Amino acid sequence: MEKPIRINKYLSQIGFCSRRKADALLEEGRIKVNGKIPELGTKVLSSDQIEVNGKLIGEKDKENEFVYLLLNKPRGIVCTTDQKREKDNIIDFINYPKRVFPVGRLDKMSEGLIMLTNDGEIVNKILRAKNKNEKEYLVKVDQPITADFIHRMQNGVPILGSITKKCKVEQISKVEFKIILTQGLNRQIRRMCEALGYQVRKLTRIRIMHLKLDFPQGTYREMSKEEVDFLKSELASAEK
Repeated sequence: MEKPIRINKYLSQIGFCSRRKADALLEEGRIKVNGKIPELGTKVLSSDQIEVNGKLIGEKDKENEFVYLLLNKPRGIVCTTDQKREKDNIIDFINYPKRVFPVGRLDKMSEGLIMLTNDGEIVNKILRAKNKNEKEYLVKVDQPITADFIHRMQNGVPILGSITKKCKVEQISKVEFKIILTQGLNRQIRRMCEALGYQVRKLTRIRIMHLKLDFPQGTYREMSKEEVDFLKSELASAEK
């Protein structure tokens, strides 16, 4: 039997708006459930008639309405949905016809793979399992890489008041290496390198879990059904 959920969570899950935006709409009296203005915290079922600004959001086949995108982000684009304050925001850059939002972050001067979707439920699951999901990066630094550098990067570097988790690091060339993280600390790779006396010259994310960077920079593609199904199965396993 379907369990009722808070209306802000429901609107987030179907990709209509964020929970915070839904709360604002509720407080402004712009939402109706079965013809009545609900209270904050009201729970709904998918069969309920929900109106926003007088427009009915009827029963939907949610799966068919969700979109899952992969973007090869160039440098200079900011992973924010704030289109008013940030002119180089990712939403204007991708210019997708449906409302989508980025899953996680990739800092402004970094490039590579990032996922965008309107499926609020899967975003919550990814963020809850963020310390279990592998992300792989190709990094170019400003000076020759040493064996000591690789060893210290692998075994933990003191940043932001803690020691980073052990990770996999592989030297690719004199000044390039690959690193696989399961953490997502703010500007983690850059901070790790700086702590060891190196500066990052180029940072590219080339993989998120099973999703690989396999298309040109500045473009995006829709995830295949197989990719989405596998992602959901991995997240379900992580929750267990």
